[in-house]
Amino acid sequence: MNALVQINDVTKRYDGSEQPAVDGITLEIAAGEAVAVMGPSGSGKSTLLNLIAGLDRPTNGTITVAGQRIDRLSEAGMARCRRREIGMIFQFFNLLDDLTVADNVLLPAQLDALHIERHRDAYPGRLSGGERQRVAIARALVNRPTVLLADEPTGALDTATGEEIGQLLLELNRSGQTLVMVTHNPELASRYTHRAVHLLDGRIAERTGEPLPMAGAAEAL
Repeated sequence: MNALVQINDVTKRYDGSEQPAVDGITLEIAAGEAVAVMGPSGSGKSTLLNLIAGLDRPTNGTITVAGQRIDRLSEAGMARCRRREIGMIFQFFNLLDDLTVADNVLLPAQLDALHIERHRDAYPGRLSGGERQRVAIARALVNRPTVLLADEPTGALDTATGEEIGQLLLELNRSGQTLVMVTHNPELASRYTHRAVHLLDGRIAERTGEPLPMAGAAEAL
């Protein structure tokens, strides 16, 4: 019955801020789910993603990923957890422009799977936005993460290219990859995720769609 990602009454308050960035959120994500996190700017979407990634620590509450309490790990322990369990995709790719595509990804098999093998010796600055995002996705998948986190993965792309990336994420999820995606785009959320969590002022204001059953739920019925 355990969730792959379990967030329990989590609050994140930054120094000098009167309003918490995330305020008392509880959320469970099952293995194999694709979940969209939505809301206006400043609603806490990216903070929530960073908390799941262990890039931020909660002020209060607990976060468990793949059975491990990440909120109480040391920096070194969290780095090891990210290498094993968590892949991240960013809106503006975050690639190293002085490394080739192959060196950014470090796993040729992913180049073939994501149709970027022909660019393996190119540098990211010479690629289109869509090609750079494919490289970023390949890099995020290099260690076969348990959960893939995507922060506005189509936000810096034109509509057609954004559709291609959305379709790629859908295919990854269909193959069993758990996905948590921050997006402003309701159409992207409805087409490529099972459900959406809508944030407002750091709190969950609405939940839409149906969650997948947790592992072991069938046996419990």
